Amino acid sequence: MSDADDDYDAADAGAADCTPIEAGSVRKGQFLKIKGRPCKVVDMSKAKVGKHGAAKCQFTGIDIFTSKKLECVAPAGAQLAQPIVERNDLQLTDINEEGFVSLMTDNAEMREDLKLPDDQALADKIQGLFDEGKDVAVTLLKACGQEQIIDVKTITT
Repeated sequence: MSDADDDYDAADAGAADCTPIEAGSVRKGQFLKIKGRPCKVVDMSKAKVGKHGAAKCQFTGIDIFTSKKLECVAPAGAQLAQPIVERNDLQLTDINEEGFVSLMTDNAEMREDLKLPDDQALADKIQGLFDEGKDVAVTLLKACGQEQIIDVKTITT
């Protein structure tokens, strides 16, 4: 089996939302782009160097937005893409009839371009806390040009 048959994502020069990382230096708990999706590495194994080639690394990751399990195999010296992942807490100010949320950033700017999450339990929890009139903050996860609300908490003053 040649290296051309392996399924791994190489970091390209235009990946502004990612940084390059060598496959052999990736550890469990880090983020890695697998099959074009930002994932958190939950398992990693490294095969020893054989007489026919370089050491191989096998990664198992969970997509940080969809929670789907993805796998990839790459030579230990290959350059892979490590997504830049940001977490922000924003204050919830309104939820409209279509499910769009109004959020206030730390510098008092309003954002109204996000919907309630697809996770129905989380969406119901956010709606319930907001309907009770509590001050609510949502945690926003951002990576690879995608944003999603992943958590909610009440603000205590």
